Amino acid sequence: MVQVIPEIQANKEQIVTWRRHFHQHPEPSLKEFKTAEKIQEILTDLNVPFEKVGETGTLGTITGTKNDATQSQRERKVLLRADIDALEITEATSHDYPSLNEGIMHACGHDAHNSGLLGAVAYLVSHREQFAGTVLVAFQQAEEIGSGAYQFIESGLLDGVGQVFGMHVDPALPVGTIQAVPGPTMASCDIFTINVIGKSAHVARPHTGVDALAAGANIVTELQNLVSRLLNPLEPAVIGIGKFTSGTRYNIVSNHAKIEGTLRTLSHETRERFLAKIEETAHDIAKVFGATIEFENYPAAAPNINDEDATLRAQRAGAKIVGEANVIKQSQPSMGSDDFADFLTKIPGTYARVGVSSSEETSYGLHHEKFNLDEDVLPIMASFHVEFALDYLNQA
Repeated sequence: MVQVIPEIQANKEQIVTWRRHFHQHPEPSLKEFKTAEKIQEILTDLNVPFEKVGETGTLGTITGTKNDATQSQRERKVLLRADIDALEITEATSHDYPSLNEGIMHACGHDAHNSGLLGAVAYLVSHREQFAGTVLVAFQQAEEIGSGAYQFIESGLLDGVGQVFGMHVDPALPVGTIQAVPGPTMASCDIFTINVIGKSAHVARPHTGVDALAAGANIVTELQNLVSRLLNPLEPAVIGIGKFTSGTRYNIVSNHAKIEGTLRTLSHETRERFLAKIEETAHDIAKVFGATIEFENYPAAAPNINDEDATLRAQRAGAKIVGEANVIKQSQPSMGSDDFADFLTKIPGTYARVGVSSSEETSYGLHHEKFNLDEDVLPIMASFHVEFALDYLNQA
């Protein structure tokens, strides 16, 4: 049986109202201006001071007042994070609060992440006497393009944070379940581009040119062999090529090819090794054809590796809410990614998942145009944030 914090349950209507507002007014990555304004308006109403991070990020601060706290407890800081951006998807749901911004939709549940954390803030600011130390709350922009977490990390505002916690909704899990698993749970995401530079010629005289298309095609083929031949088959990794463009006409040797792909790994070491190997392979194959390459990589997210201590804390916190039997402690890692992982490269922490499905309508996958969730999860999410923060700040 689910047992959320009673005061949070009593505030469910407000949390739902926040969620529906954000759902109706989604904004894409790095353009979450009105979303940030609304968050900052709510924090102001709750008397929570905040700093702006980048153009659309917000970091709030809640300081505890517990009288009998030790000095170490008063110095502790914990970071709670929610992401706020939406996706370029046209909504196809049937509920009565659809997106009002054409072609933009909260199809990944960030509206719930955002409002769930606000529900936790509303509780914590009213119960400062229950904890010492500091709760920082990050409303992070641009998760979908991997451009938000690093802005918080580089801001200098997270100095002294001892643990970081976040969660993601999961339509594959029923409402009333929580998943908190230690170790690697999600893959890194690197988005690379290989530009192959050749020399134009008539196809009847290919020897007078340098065929970038042929070089690029061979690069694409050979990249597929790297994981299968150079990596332990028991360790997951993906090199995926999603786009290959080259040529202007059927009878012209192409002077340029462009390859766009992604690397996904579950360890920092494998990530570094295979990024280097992709560039090396492309260079060597291009050289055979007399071509050259330019390699560019966008590091969208690190591998998400949950700290064991923080994950045990999340499991304890989750059990208080949904019961021990409904806390999932083991699962296969996903090759999807989330830039929450970038926080984990600097601060020990954990990223959990919360079930949101209770019907066919709430079982569509993330990034689906019919994605929706059971709003009973919102008090669970708010309570989960609170229980994690209190467990960390009040430990002996």
